[in-house]
Amino acid sequence: MSDEVLLDRRDGVAVITLNVPERRNSLTLPIAAALADAVTECEQDEDVRAIVVTGQPPAFCAGADLTALGDAREEGLRKIYSGFLAIANSSLPTIAAVGGAAVGAGLNLALACDVRIVGPKARFDARFLQLGLHPGGGMTWMVQRAVGPQVATAMTLFGQVLGAEEAVRTGLALRAVDGDHDALITAARELAAPAGVAPRDLVVSIKRTMRATWSMHDHGEATETELAAQLESMESPAFAELLAAMRARIAKS
Repeated sequence: MSDEVLLDRRDGVAVITLNVPERRNSLTLPIAAALADAVTECEQDEDVRAIVVTGQPPAFCAGADLTALGDAREEGLRKIYSGFLAIANSSLPTIAAVGGAAVGAGLNLALACDVRIVGPKARFDARFLQLGLHPGGGMTWMVQRAVGPQVATAMTLFGQVLGAEEAVRTGLALRAVDGDHDALITAARELAAPAGVAPRDLVVSIKRTMRATWSMHDHGEATETELAAQLESMESPAFAELLAAMRARIAKS
């Protein structure tokens, strides 16, 4: 890992930290690449079962450093996308711990996570309109799925900025955490802990099923999708051990 993107792996949970506070953790091409590399490391580490993404205070991520894109506009944009798309495409459950401003591509990074928790100074700001730049990286799709079309329109076309309280009220964030950045990371680790100690294959399978059933409109189709995954999980050593322990307890009672 580079000094600009830190990776801390403990107890089944990896914390990826954007570590350029003097630039408010804005995404350059090298930082986006390092972020993608960090996600790849987590995917390849059998001991990691969940990922927390955060930014060194004062900001979560102030967006893309547009001056770094140069003349290769499409190529540059796609490389900036690579960081948060690696999070969006991760097979592991992801949590954004947002303690400061998440602006533009930084908002995309937060939206790319499965769950968001916020500190008192969190701020979600699309900002694309004010920059004279069309949203990209799937932002319009992600934000509408997170908060619905009305709030998404207010954020994208009317410049509505959501603070911590509004983020929770609109469903953009799961909950707010009082205290400093350390308290926010502790809360994120605690939220991730059950996945961190669960069988990795099961964690990955459940996330994959949730993605698949999200777009389904038929209960029967969803049930069959879950059944196939459930039967597969029943063949795992972890389930066999649990079942044997339950039978042993019953035999002793």
